[in-house]
Amino acid sequence: MAFSGAYGIDLGSSNIKIFTKGNDSIFCEKNMIAIQNKNELFAYGDDAFEMYEKAPGNISITYPLSSGVIADIKNMQMLVRNFITDLNNGTIKAADYYIAVPTDVTEVEKRAFYDLIKKSNVKAKKVMVVEKAIADGLGLDIDVKNSQGVLVVDVGYETTEISILSLGGIVVSKLIKVGGKKFDESIREAIRREYNLLIGAKTAEQVKMSIGELVASGEDCIVYGRDIVTGLPVERGIPTNLALSCMQEDFNSIIDYVKIILERTPPELAADVYRKGLYLTGGASQVHSFAELLSNGTGLKVNKATRPIESVALGIGRIIQDDNYKSVAYSIEGINGGN
Repeated sequence: MAFSGAYGIDLGSSNIKIFTKGNDSIFCEKNMIAIQNKNELFAYGDDAFEMYEKAPGNISITYPLSSGVIADIKNMQMLVRNFITDLNNGTIKAADYYIAVPTDVTEVEKRAFYDLIKKSNVKAKKVMVVEKAIADGLGLDIDVKNSQGVLVVDVGYETTEISILSLGGIVVSKLIKVGGKKFDESIREAIRREYNLLIGAKTAEQVKMSIGELVASGEDCIVYGRDIVTGLPVERGIPTNLALSCMQEDFNSIIDYVKIILERTPPELAADVYRKGLYLTGGASQVHSFAELLSNGTGLKVNKATRPIESVALGIGRIIQDDNYKSVAYSIEGINGGN
């Protein structure tokens, strides 16, 4: 029997997640590429991330996705092709592809996701598009076709997508440019301001993700960086309350936008949201105390995803495997790319 495979792809600004039909695990690697001497592929995925902030000048390491949309189509195609080849043990077989797209972007930007798969030489038989928030809902075990008034907040690396779902569609959605990367930048700025200490993006991310454990143990966060005054490398203990307080403004920005979306929500759907609470997912949603602040700021119960990084890919997997949800995926082949 011929291989009748299907892949579900969630392109994140930080990680790429791929669901493979018939396989319960989800492939997840850094959405990064390292190019040597301007045109040679040097490394990709987690290997490229290992070199990030450490590579010599002739190796350029970049994220091809920026703020939820494709910024570098050529490198993104190369990444998709390499990841699919890896998943197939060195070969590529014809398959169907389902790809998640943000709702609050232009038709041209949505079209770019479709074109990406079509032009990546991955033998795509058909390419279907799924609204990211709908996939999120399914990945959170919500029956999106029947449920009304569902509020999903997906906090990613560069963006947060806030959406109200009802009966298989999206009533209102907003993509804002605040996410895990902004949290990291706030931590870097605060440490630089308070301690004259320069730290890297990776170190800031580690601080962000370890705050919960450090608060529980009452310990400071140990960071390594460069002293701005002496220019020498140093180790320093940073109080966890500094790291938390410097992200407060970013947290409040997301909470304010959630309130704006709630203000735009029709009253009947708002009543549903009030009863069910909001659904929180995305890799950066796990930052210590954010869920509590979101609940306090909106007055809503917060339902946290059990697999926040993978919820979109899990949702696409349900669409691929369950005919009941096939109708929420659509093709944009006929849409004019010039719109």
